[in-house]
Amino acid sequence: MQAPTRCSRLCIATALAAAACGQAWAQKAGDIVLGAGVLTYAPNDKSTPLRFTQPVQREIPGSGSDVHSATTLGLNAHYFLTDHWAVEGVFGYPPRLKLSGEGSLQGIGQLGSARPYGPSLLGKYFFGQPNDKWRVGVGLGITYARFGSVHLTDGLQNALGAAIGVPPGASSTSAKIDSRFGPVFAAGFTYAFSETLGLTASLSYVRMKTQAVLTTTAGGQKVAESRTSLRLDPLVPFVYVTKKF
Repeated sequence: MQAPTRCSRLCIATALAAAACGQAWAQKAGDIVLGAGVLTYAPNDKSTPLRFTQPVQREIPGSGSDVHSATTLGLNAHYFLTDHWAVEGVFGYPPRLKLSGEGSLQGIGQLGSARPYGPSLLGKYFFGQPNDKWRVGVGLGITYARFGSVHLTDGLQNALGAAIGVPPGASSTSAKIDSRFGPVFAAGFTYAFSETLGLTASLSYVRMKTQAVLTTTAGGQKVAESRTSLRLDPLVPFVYVTKKF
């Protein structure tokens, strides 16, 4: 057999190197990929008018609210069950969402704020091959939203007190926002910089409807209760750096 020429040896070496590099990009069965980056919670919100349920049934005409977007640190983890299917867990450091008055409540300005705690679990499918630098992924899952650190401004508290005939500063109102499960739909792409590092950009849509219950007290006694329904339906863009293990 004729010995390989210098040119053929170089071609073989180049091919082997290319194959090795191709495998270096892989996200394949058994891989764990951790990510950290910037996550934005952007509600497409809609609320029903605020309605007193105690001491009498009465609606505040034209009342509404607007929830502002907030950006925070996002963390996630993928575990690849196969070369194409993965399970993803997502958690963002709870941002403070600010609520402003709309309609007849617009003159109050900021109504309050709350922090959403919404870990999500998704099943994801990645197109292409494990050794592709670029891969597109789509996902479907569920989130559990819990709202904590709920704070109402003095302006809203005084307005609620005035609505039932209580002088400014003579009453106090607290709020509770119900926890809810909601479906999550996601799509995005990944790009591999090196054997272990990459970049991912994704966009998720969450269907989320909840209810806020406001309790007003005066002189240590409950004097009123009011409610409103909130549809948040946030879009959640998430850009993050990944590391494969």
